[in-house]
Amino acid sequence: MHVILSAILLALAILDLVIGTGFLIDPASSGADFGLSITTTHGESTLRGDMTAFFYVTAISLALGAWKRRGDWLFPALGLFGIAFTGRFINVIASGPYDGWMVPMAVEAFHCIVIIIAMRSWGWPRAAA
Repeated sequence: MHVILSAILLALAILDLVIGTGFLIDPASSGADFGLSITTTHGESTLRGDMTAFFYVTAISLALGAWKRRGDWLFPALGLFGIAFTGRFINVIASGPYDGWMVPMAVEAFHCIVIIIAMRSWGWPRAAA
């Protein structure tokens, strides 16, 4: 079970690293994949900086958590993807569904589920002594 969780987390880390690198190298193309368009240099800078940070922090958190098999290392990734999922959920309720809305939410939910399973399997949070 631990090896499988580590493998899934590392695969997700690689996926997030690839997505983050896409935003770093070509924010216009990567942004278009997310339904975003660049209209100013400020927007390009925001996509390049913020989206790269989101995915790189997640990738590092997942990779270190999987490598060390420590749930506390996974908390940043859980926070980022949990908040992203919550924001999308609120948007679906407030504005209604749009074409393709389920795919990003499924990816975010999958991240969260795997992270929570790993955190609980690896004993975090630890019970009070």
